[in-house]
Amino acid sequence: MAMQRITTATAAPLFDIAASRRIEHAAAAGLPPHTLMQRAGLAVARLAMAMAPHARTIWVACGPGNNGGDGFEAAAQLQQRGFEAVVTRIGDDARLPADARVSLQRARGAGVRFADAPPRHAELAIDALLGIGFARPPKGLMADWLRHMHTGPTAVLSVDTPSGLNADTGMLPMDFPAVPAGVRRACLSLLTLKPGLFTGQGRDAAGDVWFDDLGIAPAAERATARLSGPPPEQARRHASHKGSYGDVAVIGGAPGMAGAALLAASAALNAGAGRVYVAPLDPGLAMLDLVQPELMFRHPEALDLSTMAVVCGCGGGSMVRDLLAQVMGTAHALVLDADALNAIAIDDSLQTLLVARTQADRATVLTPHPLEAARLLGTATTDVQADRLRAAHRLVERFGATVVLKGSGTVVAAPGATPAINITGNARLATAGTGDVLAGMIGAALAAGRPTIAAACEAVWQHGRRADLWPANSALTASALARGTLGGV
Repeated sequence: MAMQRITTATAAPLFDIAASRRIEHAAAAGLPPHTLMQRAGLAVARLAMAMAPHARTIWVACGPGNNGGDGFEAAAQLQQRGFEAVVTRIGDDARLPADARVSLQRARGAGVRFADAPPRHAELAIDALLGIGFARPPKGLMADWLRHMHTGPTAVLSVDTPSGLNADTGMLPMDFPAVPAGVRRACLSLLTLKPGLFTGQGRDAAGDVWFDDLGIAPAAERATARLSGPPPEQARRHASHKGSYGDVAVIGGAPGMAGAALLAASAALNAGAGRVYVAPLDPGLAMLDLVQPELMFRHPEALDLSTMAVVCGCGGGSMVRDLLAQVMGTAHALVLDADALNAIAIDDSLQTLLVARTQADRATVLTPHPLEAARLLGTATTDVQADRLRAAHRLVERFGATVVLKGSGTVVAAPGATPAINITGNARLATAGTGDVLAGMIGAALAAGRPTIAAACEAVWQHGRRADLWPANSALTASALARGTLGGV
């Protein structure tokens, strides 16, 4: 397989550190010694040349393990192709792994210059300090080099993972500098794609992710997670009608928070639901939306939820708690968001009803942000963010529902399924109401009859994709996002 850039169109398996190690050991056992490192170094060199084709000097910072060996090998390949590779290294020859020692000798034989400090000027810096096997945060000289590398004007290419990043969780044990304006940051993941590159702090740390499998298939190794990729095209038949695409009911909008329910309803309508009903919890709310008269308003008790996909909790405040038992007991399909999740987190009887619902195999999606997830798990937000895949898995185990753990690299997990990580979306979504929009989009997909995990993955992907396509000179607002009108046009 040729090297590829990972994009929002990429659907691919992800392997954690343990699985990657097993794949590496199995591959190495069937190849001549040093083969994988040679392939890795050549792949790094090729991407480096593509990133900086006219570079005169390339700085390669090498660590004491096999990640450093990949850096030595890349430096040798670059030097042989007419680039000046300058290596700074941490560690000594005696403690290098065998393959890394061979690559060190190859770099010396190729005429690579070794230095005690980074060069004054380089067009590209290669981070080959720490790979997936690091045991502690970078410190001392290594931390100094990383700060120098990531705060300057030079493009940075990380080998396998950015040094210090936990390849399983996407957590960094040190403050990672923001990318200076106009500076490119990239990471070449080798042999396998790792989940930590795509969730938590991994997306900011890695930048553009590239992948080279080094000619090795993962064989029968089970993926830890997967990149969800774009949803399939679903053309509507001419001989269809509004009933073909289902009904969505949005229950929420307590006094002072009606906008949340209206955003979810608008999103469901514009995502293709056949009919959308708004059941506001504010008795004083006007029962007509003049901007979107397609939305139909009903009192909650007037709706037959047994035939509907229900989105419950958006702007629900404390009032939604009184309706949750009935909603969980009757809704055909259900998206629980925001205040519905907060109510469940503090009420054991509601938790019991939720588990009973999912045990009856009734489509249910929870859409917590990290704080809501922490409340549901009885833990801290920092614990959720420290291992987002594990937190999503714990929620699935606890409640039996499909879980959408929102954030950078939203995780979608469901019973018996490989979890998916979504890589559409960006920081523009960090504005009020965008979560309500997502809940409405999931509701529309459920109303149309999509399987539960597919509905969640497809809506999350489309939601983020809208943000990715948003005009750079236009503010993203939740109401425009709900309508799918980029930049509010």
